[in-house]
Amino acid sequence: MTKPNSNKYGPWIIGLAICAGTAIAVVILALLAASVTVRRAEVASIYNNRKVEIKGIQPKNEVFGQNYPREYETWKKTANMDFKSKHLGNMPQDVLAERPDMVILWAGYAFARDYSAPRGHFYSVADMLTTWRVGSPGVEDQKDLQTASCWTCKSPDVPRMMEQLGQEEFYKAPWSSLGAEIVNPIGCADCHEPQTMDLTITRPALKEAFQRIGRDVNQTTILEKRSLVCAQCHVEYYFKGDGKYVTFPWDKGFTVEAMEAYYDENDFSDWTHAVSKTPMIKAQHPDWELFQLGPHGQKKLSCADCHMPYISEGGLKYSDHHLVSPLSKVATACQVCHRDSEETLIKFVYERQDKLLETRNLLEPELAKAHILTKMAMEGGATDEELAPVRALIRQGQWRWDFAVASHGAPFHAPVETQRILAHGLEKALRAQILLKDVFSEHGIEEAVMPDISTKEKAQKYIGLDPKVLASQKAVFLETVAPKWLEEAKANGRI
Repeated sequence: MTKPNSNKYGPWIIGLAICAGTAIAVVILALLAASVTVRRAEVASIYNNRKVEIKGIQPKNEVFGQNYPREYETWKKTANMDFKSKHLGNMPQDVLAERPDMVILWAGYAFARDYSAPRGHFYSVADMLTTWRVGSPGVEDQKDLQTASCWTCKSPDVPRMMEQLGQEEFYKAPWSSLGAEIVNPIGCADCHEPQTMDLTITRPALKEAFQRIGRDVNQTTILEKRSLVCAQCHVEYYFKGDGKYVTFPWDKGFTVEAMEAYYDENDFSDWTHAVSKTPMIKAQHPDWELFQLGPHGQKKLSCADCHMPYISEGGLKYSDHHLVSPLSKVATACQVCHRDSEETLIKFVYERQDKLLETRNLLEPELAKAHILTKMAMEGGATDEELAPVRALIRQGQWRWDFAVASHGAPFHAPVETQRILAHGLEKALRAQILLKDVFSEHGIEEAVMPDISTKEKAQKYIGLDPKVLASQKAVFLETVAPKWLEEAKANGRI
């Protein structure tokens, strides 16, 4: 008797499964191909149906907006001032009023006059006009405090003026001499080549810094450029020589110690401290450098990945040009990679910020105290030779403090490295005070009574600034000189 074959339908079932699988795969591939085709068609439509042809340097953002309305509409949101996280936001915020020790730290330098939290790119020009750091041109006895170098990162009008004047002439021109020319806020032409919209480097300081370290910025990848267009401005820099030539101090490396060694080797200081007479370095905002040392930078992410997450509309994907803290858009900026809840991710960031700010809040008053004690030592007869090691420690300590706190987002970009930098700054500030105790003892100086610097006004008065006079001078400038600049810019078609 023949045994029935229980698997006689097996080959048929397997065949049907293969056919079904193949059919499904074909359908999926067809849908994918259709999606790609639609996406390519939409992209091609954008490029083929541009409303205006943009040639050369076009600083007006609204002109780009005619061709790229989606990106332009998101860029316009940089005018919003509605975001506030636990420690910062994008609205006006007087940092000196919140932390008056900083007035002492910057005594003799323009930052002691005014230091506000950064707002969006939309306000880059407006905030330059209202800050007290550049001076109040046009006011009797109040000249420019800065050269045109201070305009470098503030507007797409800058490459136009560099081309017109020449790079060196631009840098050393008085700040106010270009007030009617630098009028459009940071935008499209700062990062994009207008014909193709490819990312491009428009500021020569970055190209020059790369050349000095043996790299060609033109040979970098698209992924690298998604950070390097930011690194044109969000970096440490200084004004070199009498011509105030904008220079990035990267010749020895990107760390706080490497840049300090560069400055020391070149015997550079931004200013001499008005209280302690210490030759000081003012850190700008070494965001890109610290980002390289943090977890996201080491994993080769770009600035744009978090600050300009993609938006999808139909078959089109484009970057969100509303540059703001990723905490305001966790779903698109963070959860693309991280599977934690929004609440958990924000909690992680706040924990890092809290711990770093704890160290920062210990360091700032100790640095201020070191400056004031040095002044008392001078008044008690201490010589420059005796105070040289004290001033060296103050310079080193404040450079580390400033490097950490001036960097936007340092607690997120590189929390471990930033904590290390702040800790070293605190150690140097305390060592300076220990040396000062010996100086006090040597000269029989009585135990110091610290001045009351508990408010911005009291601290400014201590270093010889009168906020009422500064406000009056700025008001005259804003009521007389600034409106003339605006009228001239409109007459010349700049805006």
